[in-house]
Amino acid sequence: MGDIQLFEDKQIRTLWDADQEKWYISIIDVIAILTDQNAFQGARNYWKVLKHRLLKEGNETVTNCNQLKMLAPDGKMRQTDVADTEQLFRLIQSIPSPKAEPFKLWLAQVASERLDEMQDPELTVDRALEQYMKLGYSENWINQRLKSIEIRKELTDEWKKRGLKEGQQFATLTDIITKAWAGKTTKEYKVLKGLKKENLRDNMTNTELILNMLAEASTKDISAATNPKDFEESKKVAKQGGNVANVAKLELEAKTGRRVVTSVNARAILPEPKGDKKG
Repeated sequence: MGDIQLFEDKQIRTLWDADQEKWYISIIDVIAILTDQNAFQGARNYWKVLKHRLLKEGNETVTNCNQLKMLAPDGKMRQTDVADTEQLFRLIQSIPSPKAEPFKLWLAQVASERLDEMQDPELTVDRALEQYMKLGYSENWINQRLKSIEIRKELTDEWKKRGLKEGQQFATLTDIITKAWAGKTTKEYKVLKGLKKENLRDNMTNTELILNMLAEASTKDISAATNPKDFEESKKVAKQGGNVANVAKLELEAKTGRRVVTSVNARAILPEPKGDKKG
């Protein structure tokens, strides 16, 4: 699905191509920012006219632009014109805007940060920590969340080692783990918490995060110990890993008399940021 980057609080849809080691960025989103177009359709129309003019001029940058599926404003995955950072630098020259220069600096920084993170993965954790602090999460929750990222990475590395494919196979195994311990698939879990595009783990409570980590860590350990031969065997391991956390969950619920998996949304109970109150 890709990532959402922010430029001056405006969302830009992006997709990182690990093979080519480059970002692909939605051209329409960039145009909306540079031209102060509030409406998505206005930015589309601007790009349509600009693209036609540049094609007539024989502009190679436009000719070489790709299309990738990205999440559209209507919530569906749609083909979207994208450009890599080098192509975008050239396109920006054709768009008169006072924001062009600051946007170029932002674009260069985004590209540089990702390459830095590939060389030093610890930077990814540092930036995640900074972002969660800004959003107002508690220090305790942030520590759990960062640990969950580490455990998830260990699990996906184990899956890759078994020859499993990112995308559908990873999603299926994740659903099996989640269903086994939480009693819900990832989609059902998100519905319970009233989420749409938001990240499920970013909205789990401390206890939910801990049990999810236990499920994923157990799955990784069982997989490493039993050496599943294929996807079907890995599905059985995923269920076993999830069941380990389910046992812990049931025992905790018996002791407290309270359900662990609830509609309580970690982000919804954050304190209101200072300065956001309307008076």
